[in-house]
Amino acid sequence: MAKAAKKEAEPEAEADEAPKKSKLPSKKVMIIAAAAILVLGGGGGAFMFMKGGHDKKEEAKKEVVKPATFVDLPDVLVNLSSAGSDRTQYLKVKVVLELPDAELVPKIQPLMPRVMDAFQTYLRELRPTDLDGSAGLYRLKEELTRRVNVAVAPNKVTAVLFKEIVVQ
Repeated sequence: MAKAAKKEAEPEAEADEAPKKSKLPSKKVMIIAAAAILVLGGGGGAFMFMKGGHDKKEEAKKEVVKPATFVDLPDVLVNLSSAGSDRTQYLKVKVVLELPDAELVPKIQPLMPRVMDAFQTYLRELRPTDLDGSAGLYRLKEELTRRVNVAVAPNKVTAVLFKEIVVQ
């Protein structure tokens, strides 16, 4: 009877081990399959994005980019603000306006006295230290662009470009 009890216990032990072995390989297979699907899906998505995802309408829009139009302004010569300095310093600037479309030129030309007034009043208040370095010139460019856009509103200027800047 003892032998029978041992034989009955052995099948239970074998039954416990069998499901453990069958579960482990199936988890591994599932993980490998999921990784393969992820890699293939990512590769296919990247291919579609790089090669096949372009629309002909988007390409046509990119090709129709209009060239910028440039308008020269008269030279501006102002004396800089000096806080107690004996020597007066001057600023000479040659400026070009960049317009997004050539159709804006006739709309902006009548407003040029306003633009020049905005330049003169702002530039006269500058100190020589305001123009130090590239950061100073960048701030000057941004401020002049903002003032021009206010003067020519509702039209809009893309940028103010410097042809020449002399501080003496």
